Amino acid sequence: MKLIVLGSGTSVFHPQRAASGFWLQTESGSILLDCSADAPHRMAEEGLDWINLDAIWISHLHLDHCAGLAPFLFGMKYAPGVGRRTKPLKIFGCEGVEKWLRAIDEAHNYRLFKQKFPIEIQEVEPDAVSRFGVVPELNAETFSTPHRRESLAIRLIQPHGKVIIYTSDTGYSEELARFAHGADLLILECSFYRNKPVPTHLQLDEAMRLAQIAEPRKLLLTHLYPEWDAVDLESEAKKLWPGETIAARDGLRLEF
Repeated sequence: MKLIVLGSGTSVFHPQRAASGFWLQTESGSILLDCSADAPHRMAEEGLDWINLDAIWISHLHLDHCAGLAPFLFGMKYAPGVGRRTKPLKIFGCEGVEKWLRAIDEAHNYRLFKQKFPIEIQEVEPDAVSRFGVVPELNAETFSTPHRRESLAIRLIQPHGKVIIYTSDTGYSEELARFAHGADLLILECSFYRNKPVPTHLQLDEAMRLAQIAEPRKLLLTHLYPEWDAVDLESEAKKLWPGETIAARDGLRLEF
């Protein structure tokens, strides 16, 4: 598996950090984890085969995680070579994602669903663990997180046991840490260094407490607000947890 960080930032505009998006490439397919407004162009910038993307996961309906979904479908209508695509594009997401997408579609008759290939949407209800197949040989489980009512973390599991957890935005939750226990890679938000202004995000000491419980093989900290520009995140994290911590940056590639 290969993970490419498309966006390690937030809704606050930043010259080096796009808003949320992660490309996961497996032997059997590709999945985009969240689709900010920046993500479609970032996929092209990274030279990824976006025209043959297999699946998209939308964790919640904050715009820095989903605003690129409609533009992506709009752009696909006119992309060179799209006529050769026949396989469906699968969109898995939180409750309300289809209603939100259709509202945009109907606002100006964009015909986002009138593609040369099928679009399949599957919503996942909050407050219950759901299980489904994403692409062949990659299964998913979800977990409700304390951010918005519809917000979900996702666990991606390969048959040979490799596990990736993507929390997306979340407040502190030891239940979430237990859901993520033993992951090969835990992609965890760490919005703030200290003195966080809201309870529905994490600051560094909270993220490290979750890491102590989850015990991932690798920890990737993301969703970084501009205050992190003046802080060495990896050094500060090492003071609180001895495991391998990686500060996400746009363009970072990790292989497993």
